[in-house]
Amino acid sequence: MGNPNKTIAILGGGITGLTAAYELLKLGHKPTVYESSSRIGGAIETIRQNDFLAECGPNTLLETSPRISALISELGLDSRKRYANPSMKNRYIIKGGKPVSMPLSPGQFVTTKLFSLGAKLNLIKEPFIAPCPSETEESLAAFVVRRLGQEFLDYAINPFVAGVYAGDPSKLSVQHAFPKLYALEQKYGSMIKGQFFGARERKKRRTVSKDKAKLVSFDQGLEVLVNGLGQKIGNTINISTVIESVEKAEEKWVVQGRKIRESFDAVITAIPTHRMTNMTFRDESDLDMSILRGIVYPPVTSVVMGFRRDQIRHSLEGFGMLVPKVERKNILGTIFSSSLFENRAPEGYVTLSTYIGGMRQPDHALLDDQEMDRLILEDLEALLGVRGEPAFINRRVWKKAIPQYTVGYGKILDRFNELEAAHSGLFFAGHYRNGISLGDSILAGLDVAHRINQQ
Repeated sequence: MGNPNKTIAILGGGITGLTAAYELLKLGHKPTVYESSSRIGGAIETIRQNDFLAECGPNTLLETSPRISALISELGLDSRKRYANPSMKNRYIIKGGKPVSMPLSPGQFVTTKLFSLGAKLNLIKEPFIAPCPSETEESLAAFVVRRLGQEFLDYAINPFVAGVYAGDPSKLSVQHAFPKLYALEQKYGSMIKGQFFGARERKKRRTVSKDKAKLVSFDQGLEVLVNGLGQKIGNTINISTVIESVEKAEEKWVVQGRKIRESFDAVITAIPTHRMTNMTFRDESDLDMSILRGIVYPPVTSVVMGFRRDQIRHSLEGFGMLVPKVERKNILGTIFSSSLFENRAPEGYVTLSTYIGGMRQPDHALLDDQEMDRLILEDLEALLGVRGEPAFINRRVWKKAIPQYTVGYGKILDRFNELEAAHSGLFFAGHYRNGISLGDSILAGLDVAHRINQQ
């Protein structure tokens, strides 16, 4: 147990910073949150208009840990929590210009038209393929082709990575972008064997794999969680406050901006790395943050459209659809938002949340509205049978969306470890270090609070 009543500056009022502030208050410390924009929540923002509900950033929260469930309960939000419709399990992959349901059982895998007989036989061979030497860092694409073949890369991994990272599997590091997948091969010699034996270990840890975890939102969208945290930590938050420098002086960390200069026992940096590189960090001399400039954040635009149900031929019975690169379409994928959760569209209407851009076609995310809508509607018509114009549109352009854990990312993670070890009281947490999912970011906030408490 560390010293109580520490003062902590938290740079960034996104979900990691807010969660850290909440947990630090519980532990008896005094956090202060600095957020440069006029609102808290970061990428989490929910828009409601004419009975349509649109998520501007993440759409769902995966309940992978009991700590996430406990946080929701502590905030008094259990009555507002909503689980995704359990009957909407289908996930569609586009093949040959048509949505094909991903197999959800061994029986479905045998009969699916998504993969050829040769690809299915590759899966049988997978447990007998030798693991890659631990000193060799592979891209996700190389890892998948080696263990499962090109077809699995094209019609399973490529669309999945586009949906999660908006990324390119040939550039992502399997070791850092998908560390659990990498660990299965290193520990068990096989992904399939690792899934079987790893289930026992997850049960002991009381954690749930992401493919089995429940999808969560709230009655009025994910911003309910942000507001719940905000209410608990309210007077610790400073919005519209830009921090320009962090400097160690006389055993304290001095945080300075245009209108503020305050001293703290510790600092948590929970802002994107592309903003860190515009700041000065100093402890006797300037800290070298130059390696962070190499982190790629591709642009992604989220476009939520509302249609009359009779405008769409597809059943929309499922989570959504993902588009492989080899299908040569404009969009990355579409979530069937109103199929997953109630209260997303007025009676007789549906909402579709579509993503465009990413590493695959970054320019598409920056098109003018008219051209972007034309490309999206062209794909939705071809793939889902959407006819006519939407009754509702909400668009959010993320010019720097998701950090890409590319091959060589270990050097960046090592740099954060070095900075924390060399400069007591300086901490880093967020999706650039701890995983890119919403759940990862929540756990990062909880973890960094406890690391400070124990120091």
